[in-house]
Amino acid sequence: MRLNRFLAAAGFGSRRACDALITSGAVSMNSHAVEKLATTVGEADEVRVNGRIARAARLLHLIVNKPRGLIVSKADEKGRDTVFNLLPPQYANLFHVGRLDKESEGLLILTNDGDLAQLLTHPAHGVEKEYDVTLDKPFNLEDAAKMLKGIFIEGGRARFENLRQIAPTRLKVVLRQGIKRQIRLMFYDRGYEVERLVRVRIGPIREPEMRAGMYRVLAPAEVSALRASAAKNTKPKRQPRKPNRPRKAPGVLN
Repeated sequence: MRLNRFLAAAGFGSRRACDALITSGAVSMNSHAVEKLATTVGEADEVRVNGRIARAARLLHLIVNKPRGLIVSKADEKGRDTVFNLLPPQYANLFHVGRLDKESEGLLILTNDGDLAQLLTHPAHGVEKEYDVTLDKPFNLEDAAKMLKGIFIEGGRARFENLRQIAPTRLKVVLRQGIKRQIRLMFYDRGYEVERLVRVRIGPIREPEMRAGMYRVLAPAEVSALRASAAKNTKPKRQPRKPNRPRKAPGVLN
């Protein structure tokens, strides 16, 4: 097993976060510092992170309905409550997959499965996330085409995958991107303020009956469905262009 995958299974974050731990020199194996990302771990190897033994834990996946007002972080420097305050101590080794800002609500996945986290957050996989959005004033449908085509906000070019108006000030929005505060910034660009933002779906996972602050363990079939959703939406890698062969001048032989 690759070292970053082992560390992710031990609860040290996503594979990308574990790569950073490795390159920073915080990881040792069999009493020797490790900095090569391609390092593999065998059953007899002892891995430590900042001197603490790392043990791969049983993979666990939770779905949480985050209430408004909680920070999505393991700890907050200002002492504010985080989403982990909703969970018992045995789930302290999990990490969040993606984010919801403090004022946003809805579904959030917590796990120690670095592979799944990578699938759900990497732009190449484009896993859909659906949101219920309430605006401060009626939405003008003329703005929909621009938001579906794409506009520039802080963080880059942003677009909605789908947008459906269900009431004058209420819409359903589907994203495949993950730009920070994307929905709020896109509506702000068109002259609206988002009064309420609720994530209601991640890939195939919906929880219409789950009250705010509740959580549950995802079933293996649901985890498989999340993986399948990521695989279905994966963008094919662009093949490098072959250099054009020089054309022979008339009458010239090689």
